[in-house]
This record gives sequence, C-alpha cells and structure tokens, in this order.
Amino acid sequence: MEDFKVLLVDDEEDFLRSLSERLELRDVKAGTASSGEQALAAVRSDEPPVIVLDLKMPGMNGLEVLRKLKKTNPKVQIVILTGHGSDKDREEAERLGAFAYLKKPVQMDVLMETLKRAHKKFKTVKHAVDTALMASALAQAGEVEMAREMMKKEQEEGEEDAKKRGK
Repeated sequence: MEDFKVLLVDDEEDFLRSLSERLELRDVKAGTASSGEQALAAVRSDEPPVIVLDLKMPGMNGLEVLRKLKKTNPKVQIVILTGHGSDKDREEAERLGAFAYLKKPVQMDVLMETLKRAHKKFKTVKHAVDTALMASALAQAGEVEMAREMMKKEQEEGEEDAKKRGK
C-alpha cells in the first residue's frame, strides 16, 4: 500500500498509542490528537487525507468536529470509530458527510480496508477540485477553450471510472 497519513482523534491515550503503532506497522503514518480542539489545530497545520474520529470526547464531541471539518476541509475523509455510538449518531454522521462509521472494537483488516478506500476517495476528490481550480484560472486568463477541454476530459474520466465500478 502506498504510504499515506491518517490523523487519529480519541481522548483515550492508550488507545491512540496502540492504534498508531498498529497502523505504522502497516506503513500508515499516524498523527494523533486527544481532543476535538487538537484535531482542528492539527488539520489547520497539516491537512491529512483521512481522519479516524471518536464520537464521545470531553469538550467538543466527534460530531461537532466532523461538522466543522466538513465546512473547512471538505476533501478530508472522516472515518468515525466509536465504542459508544447509537443509530441516531450513525445517521447524523452520515448526514454530515462521514466516509464510514465503525464500532469499537474493530478488526484491523476492516479498518485498513476502510482507510484504503477513504484515501482513494480523498485522492479522487482532490484531483477533481484541483482540475476545476486550474480550469477556472485558465478561463480567467482568457484561455476559455483550454479550460473547457480540461473540464470535458475530467468529466469523461469520471464517467469511465463510474462504468468500471458498475455504477
């Protein structure tokens, strides 16, 4: 698996340390934050592609962190990992844009597969956003036809990918 970075957010220090070590053994660089406030600060300084976020934390809970991150960093893929969530929490997390909702304890192979899929989605979304920004800059510079061609190619690639996935 290609290396990528994950931010782990949980108020249980032992859990953070253990999960971080287990991920690093699988070539996943894992930063940690033990509160919602620390998570927001960490994302401001170095946006990770994927965040594993606990729901029940003192101070700012996971749903509030999710809400704020999706407003400020919509490309970031957020995996909820909680031991205390409810069906209502799951529904709210999905409504707010969580990539996945997992319950503790989670099997490492399930978590790793989820992280791989989340990272892939991050790259896809980032590519689309970067292409749109570049096309916009070209259009503003008077290169409207080049911008159209760029966006048309992006759309065709997206449709081709969707066909491959059977959608």
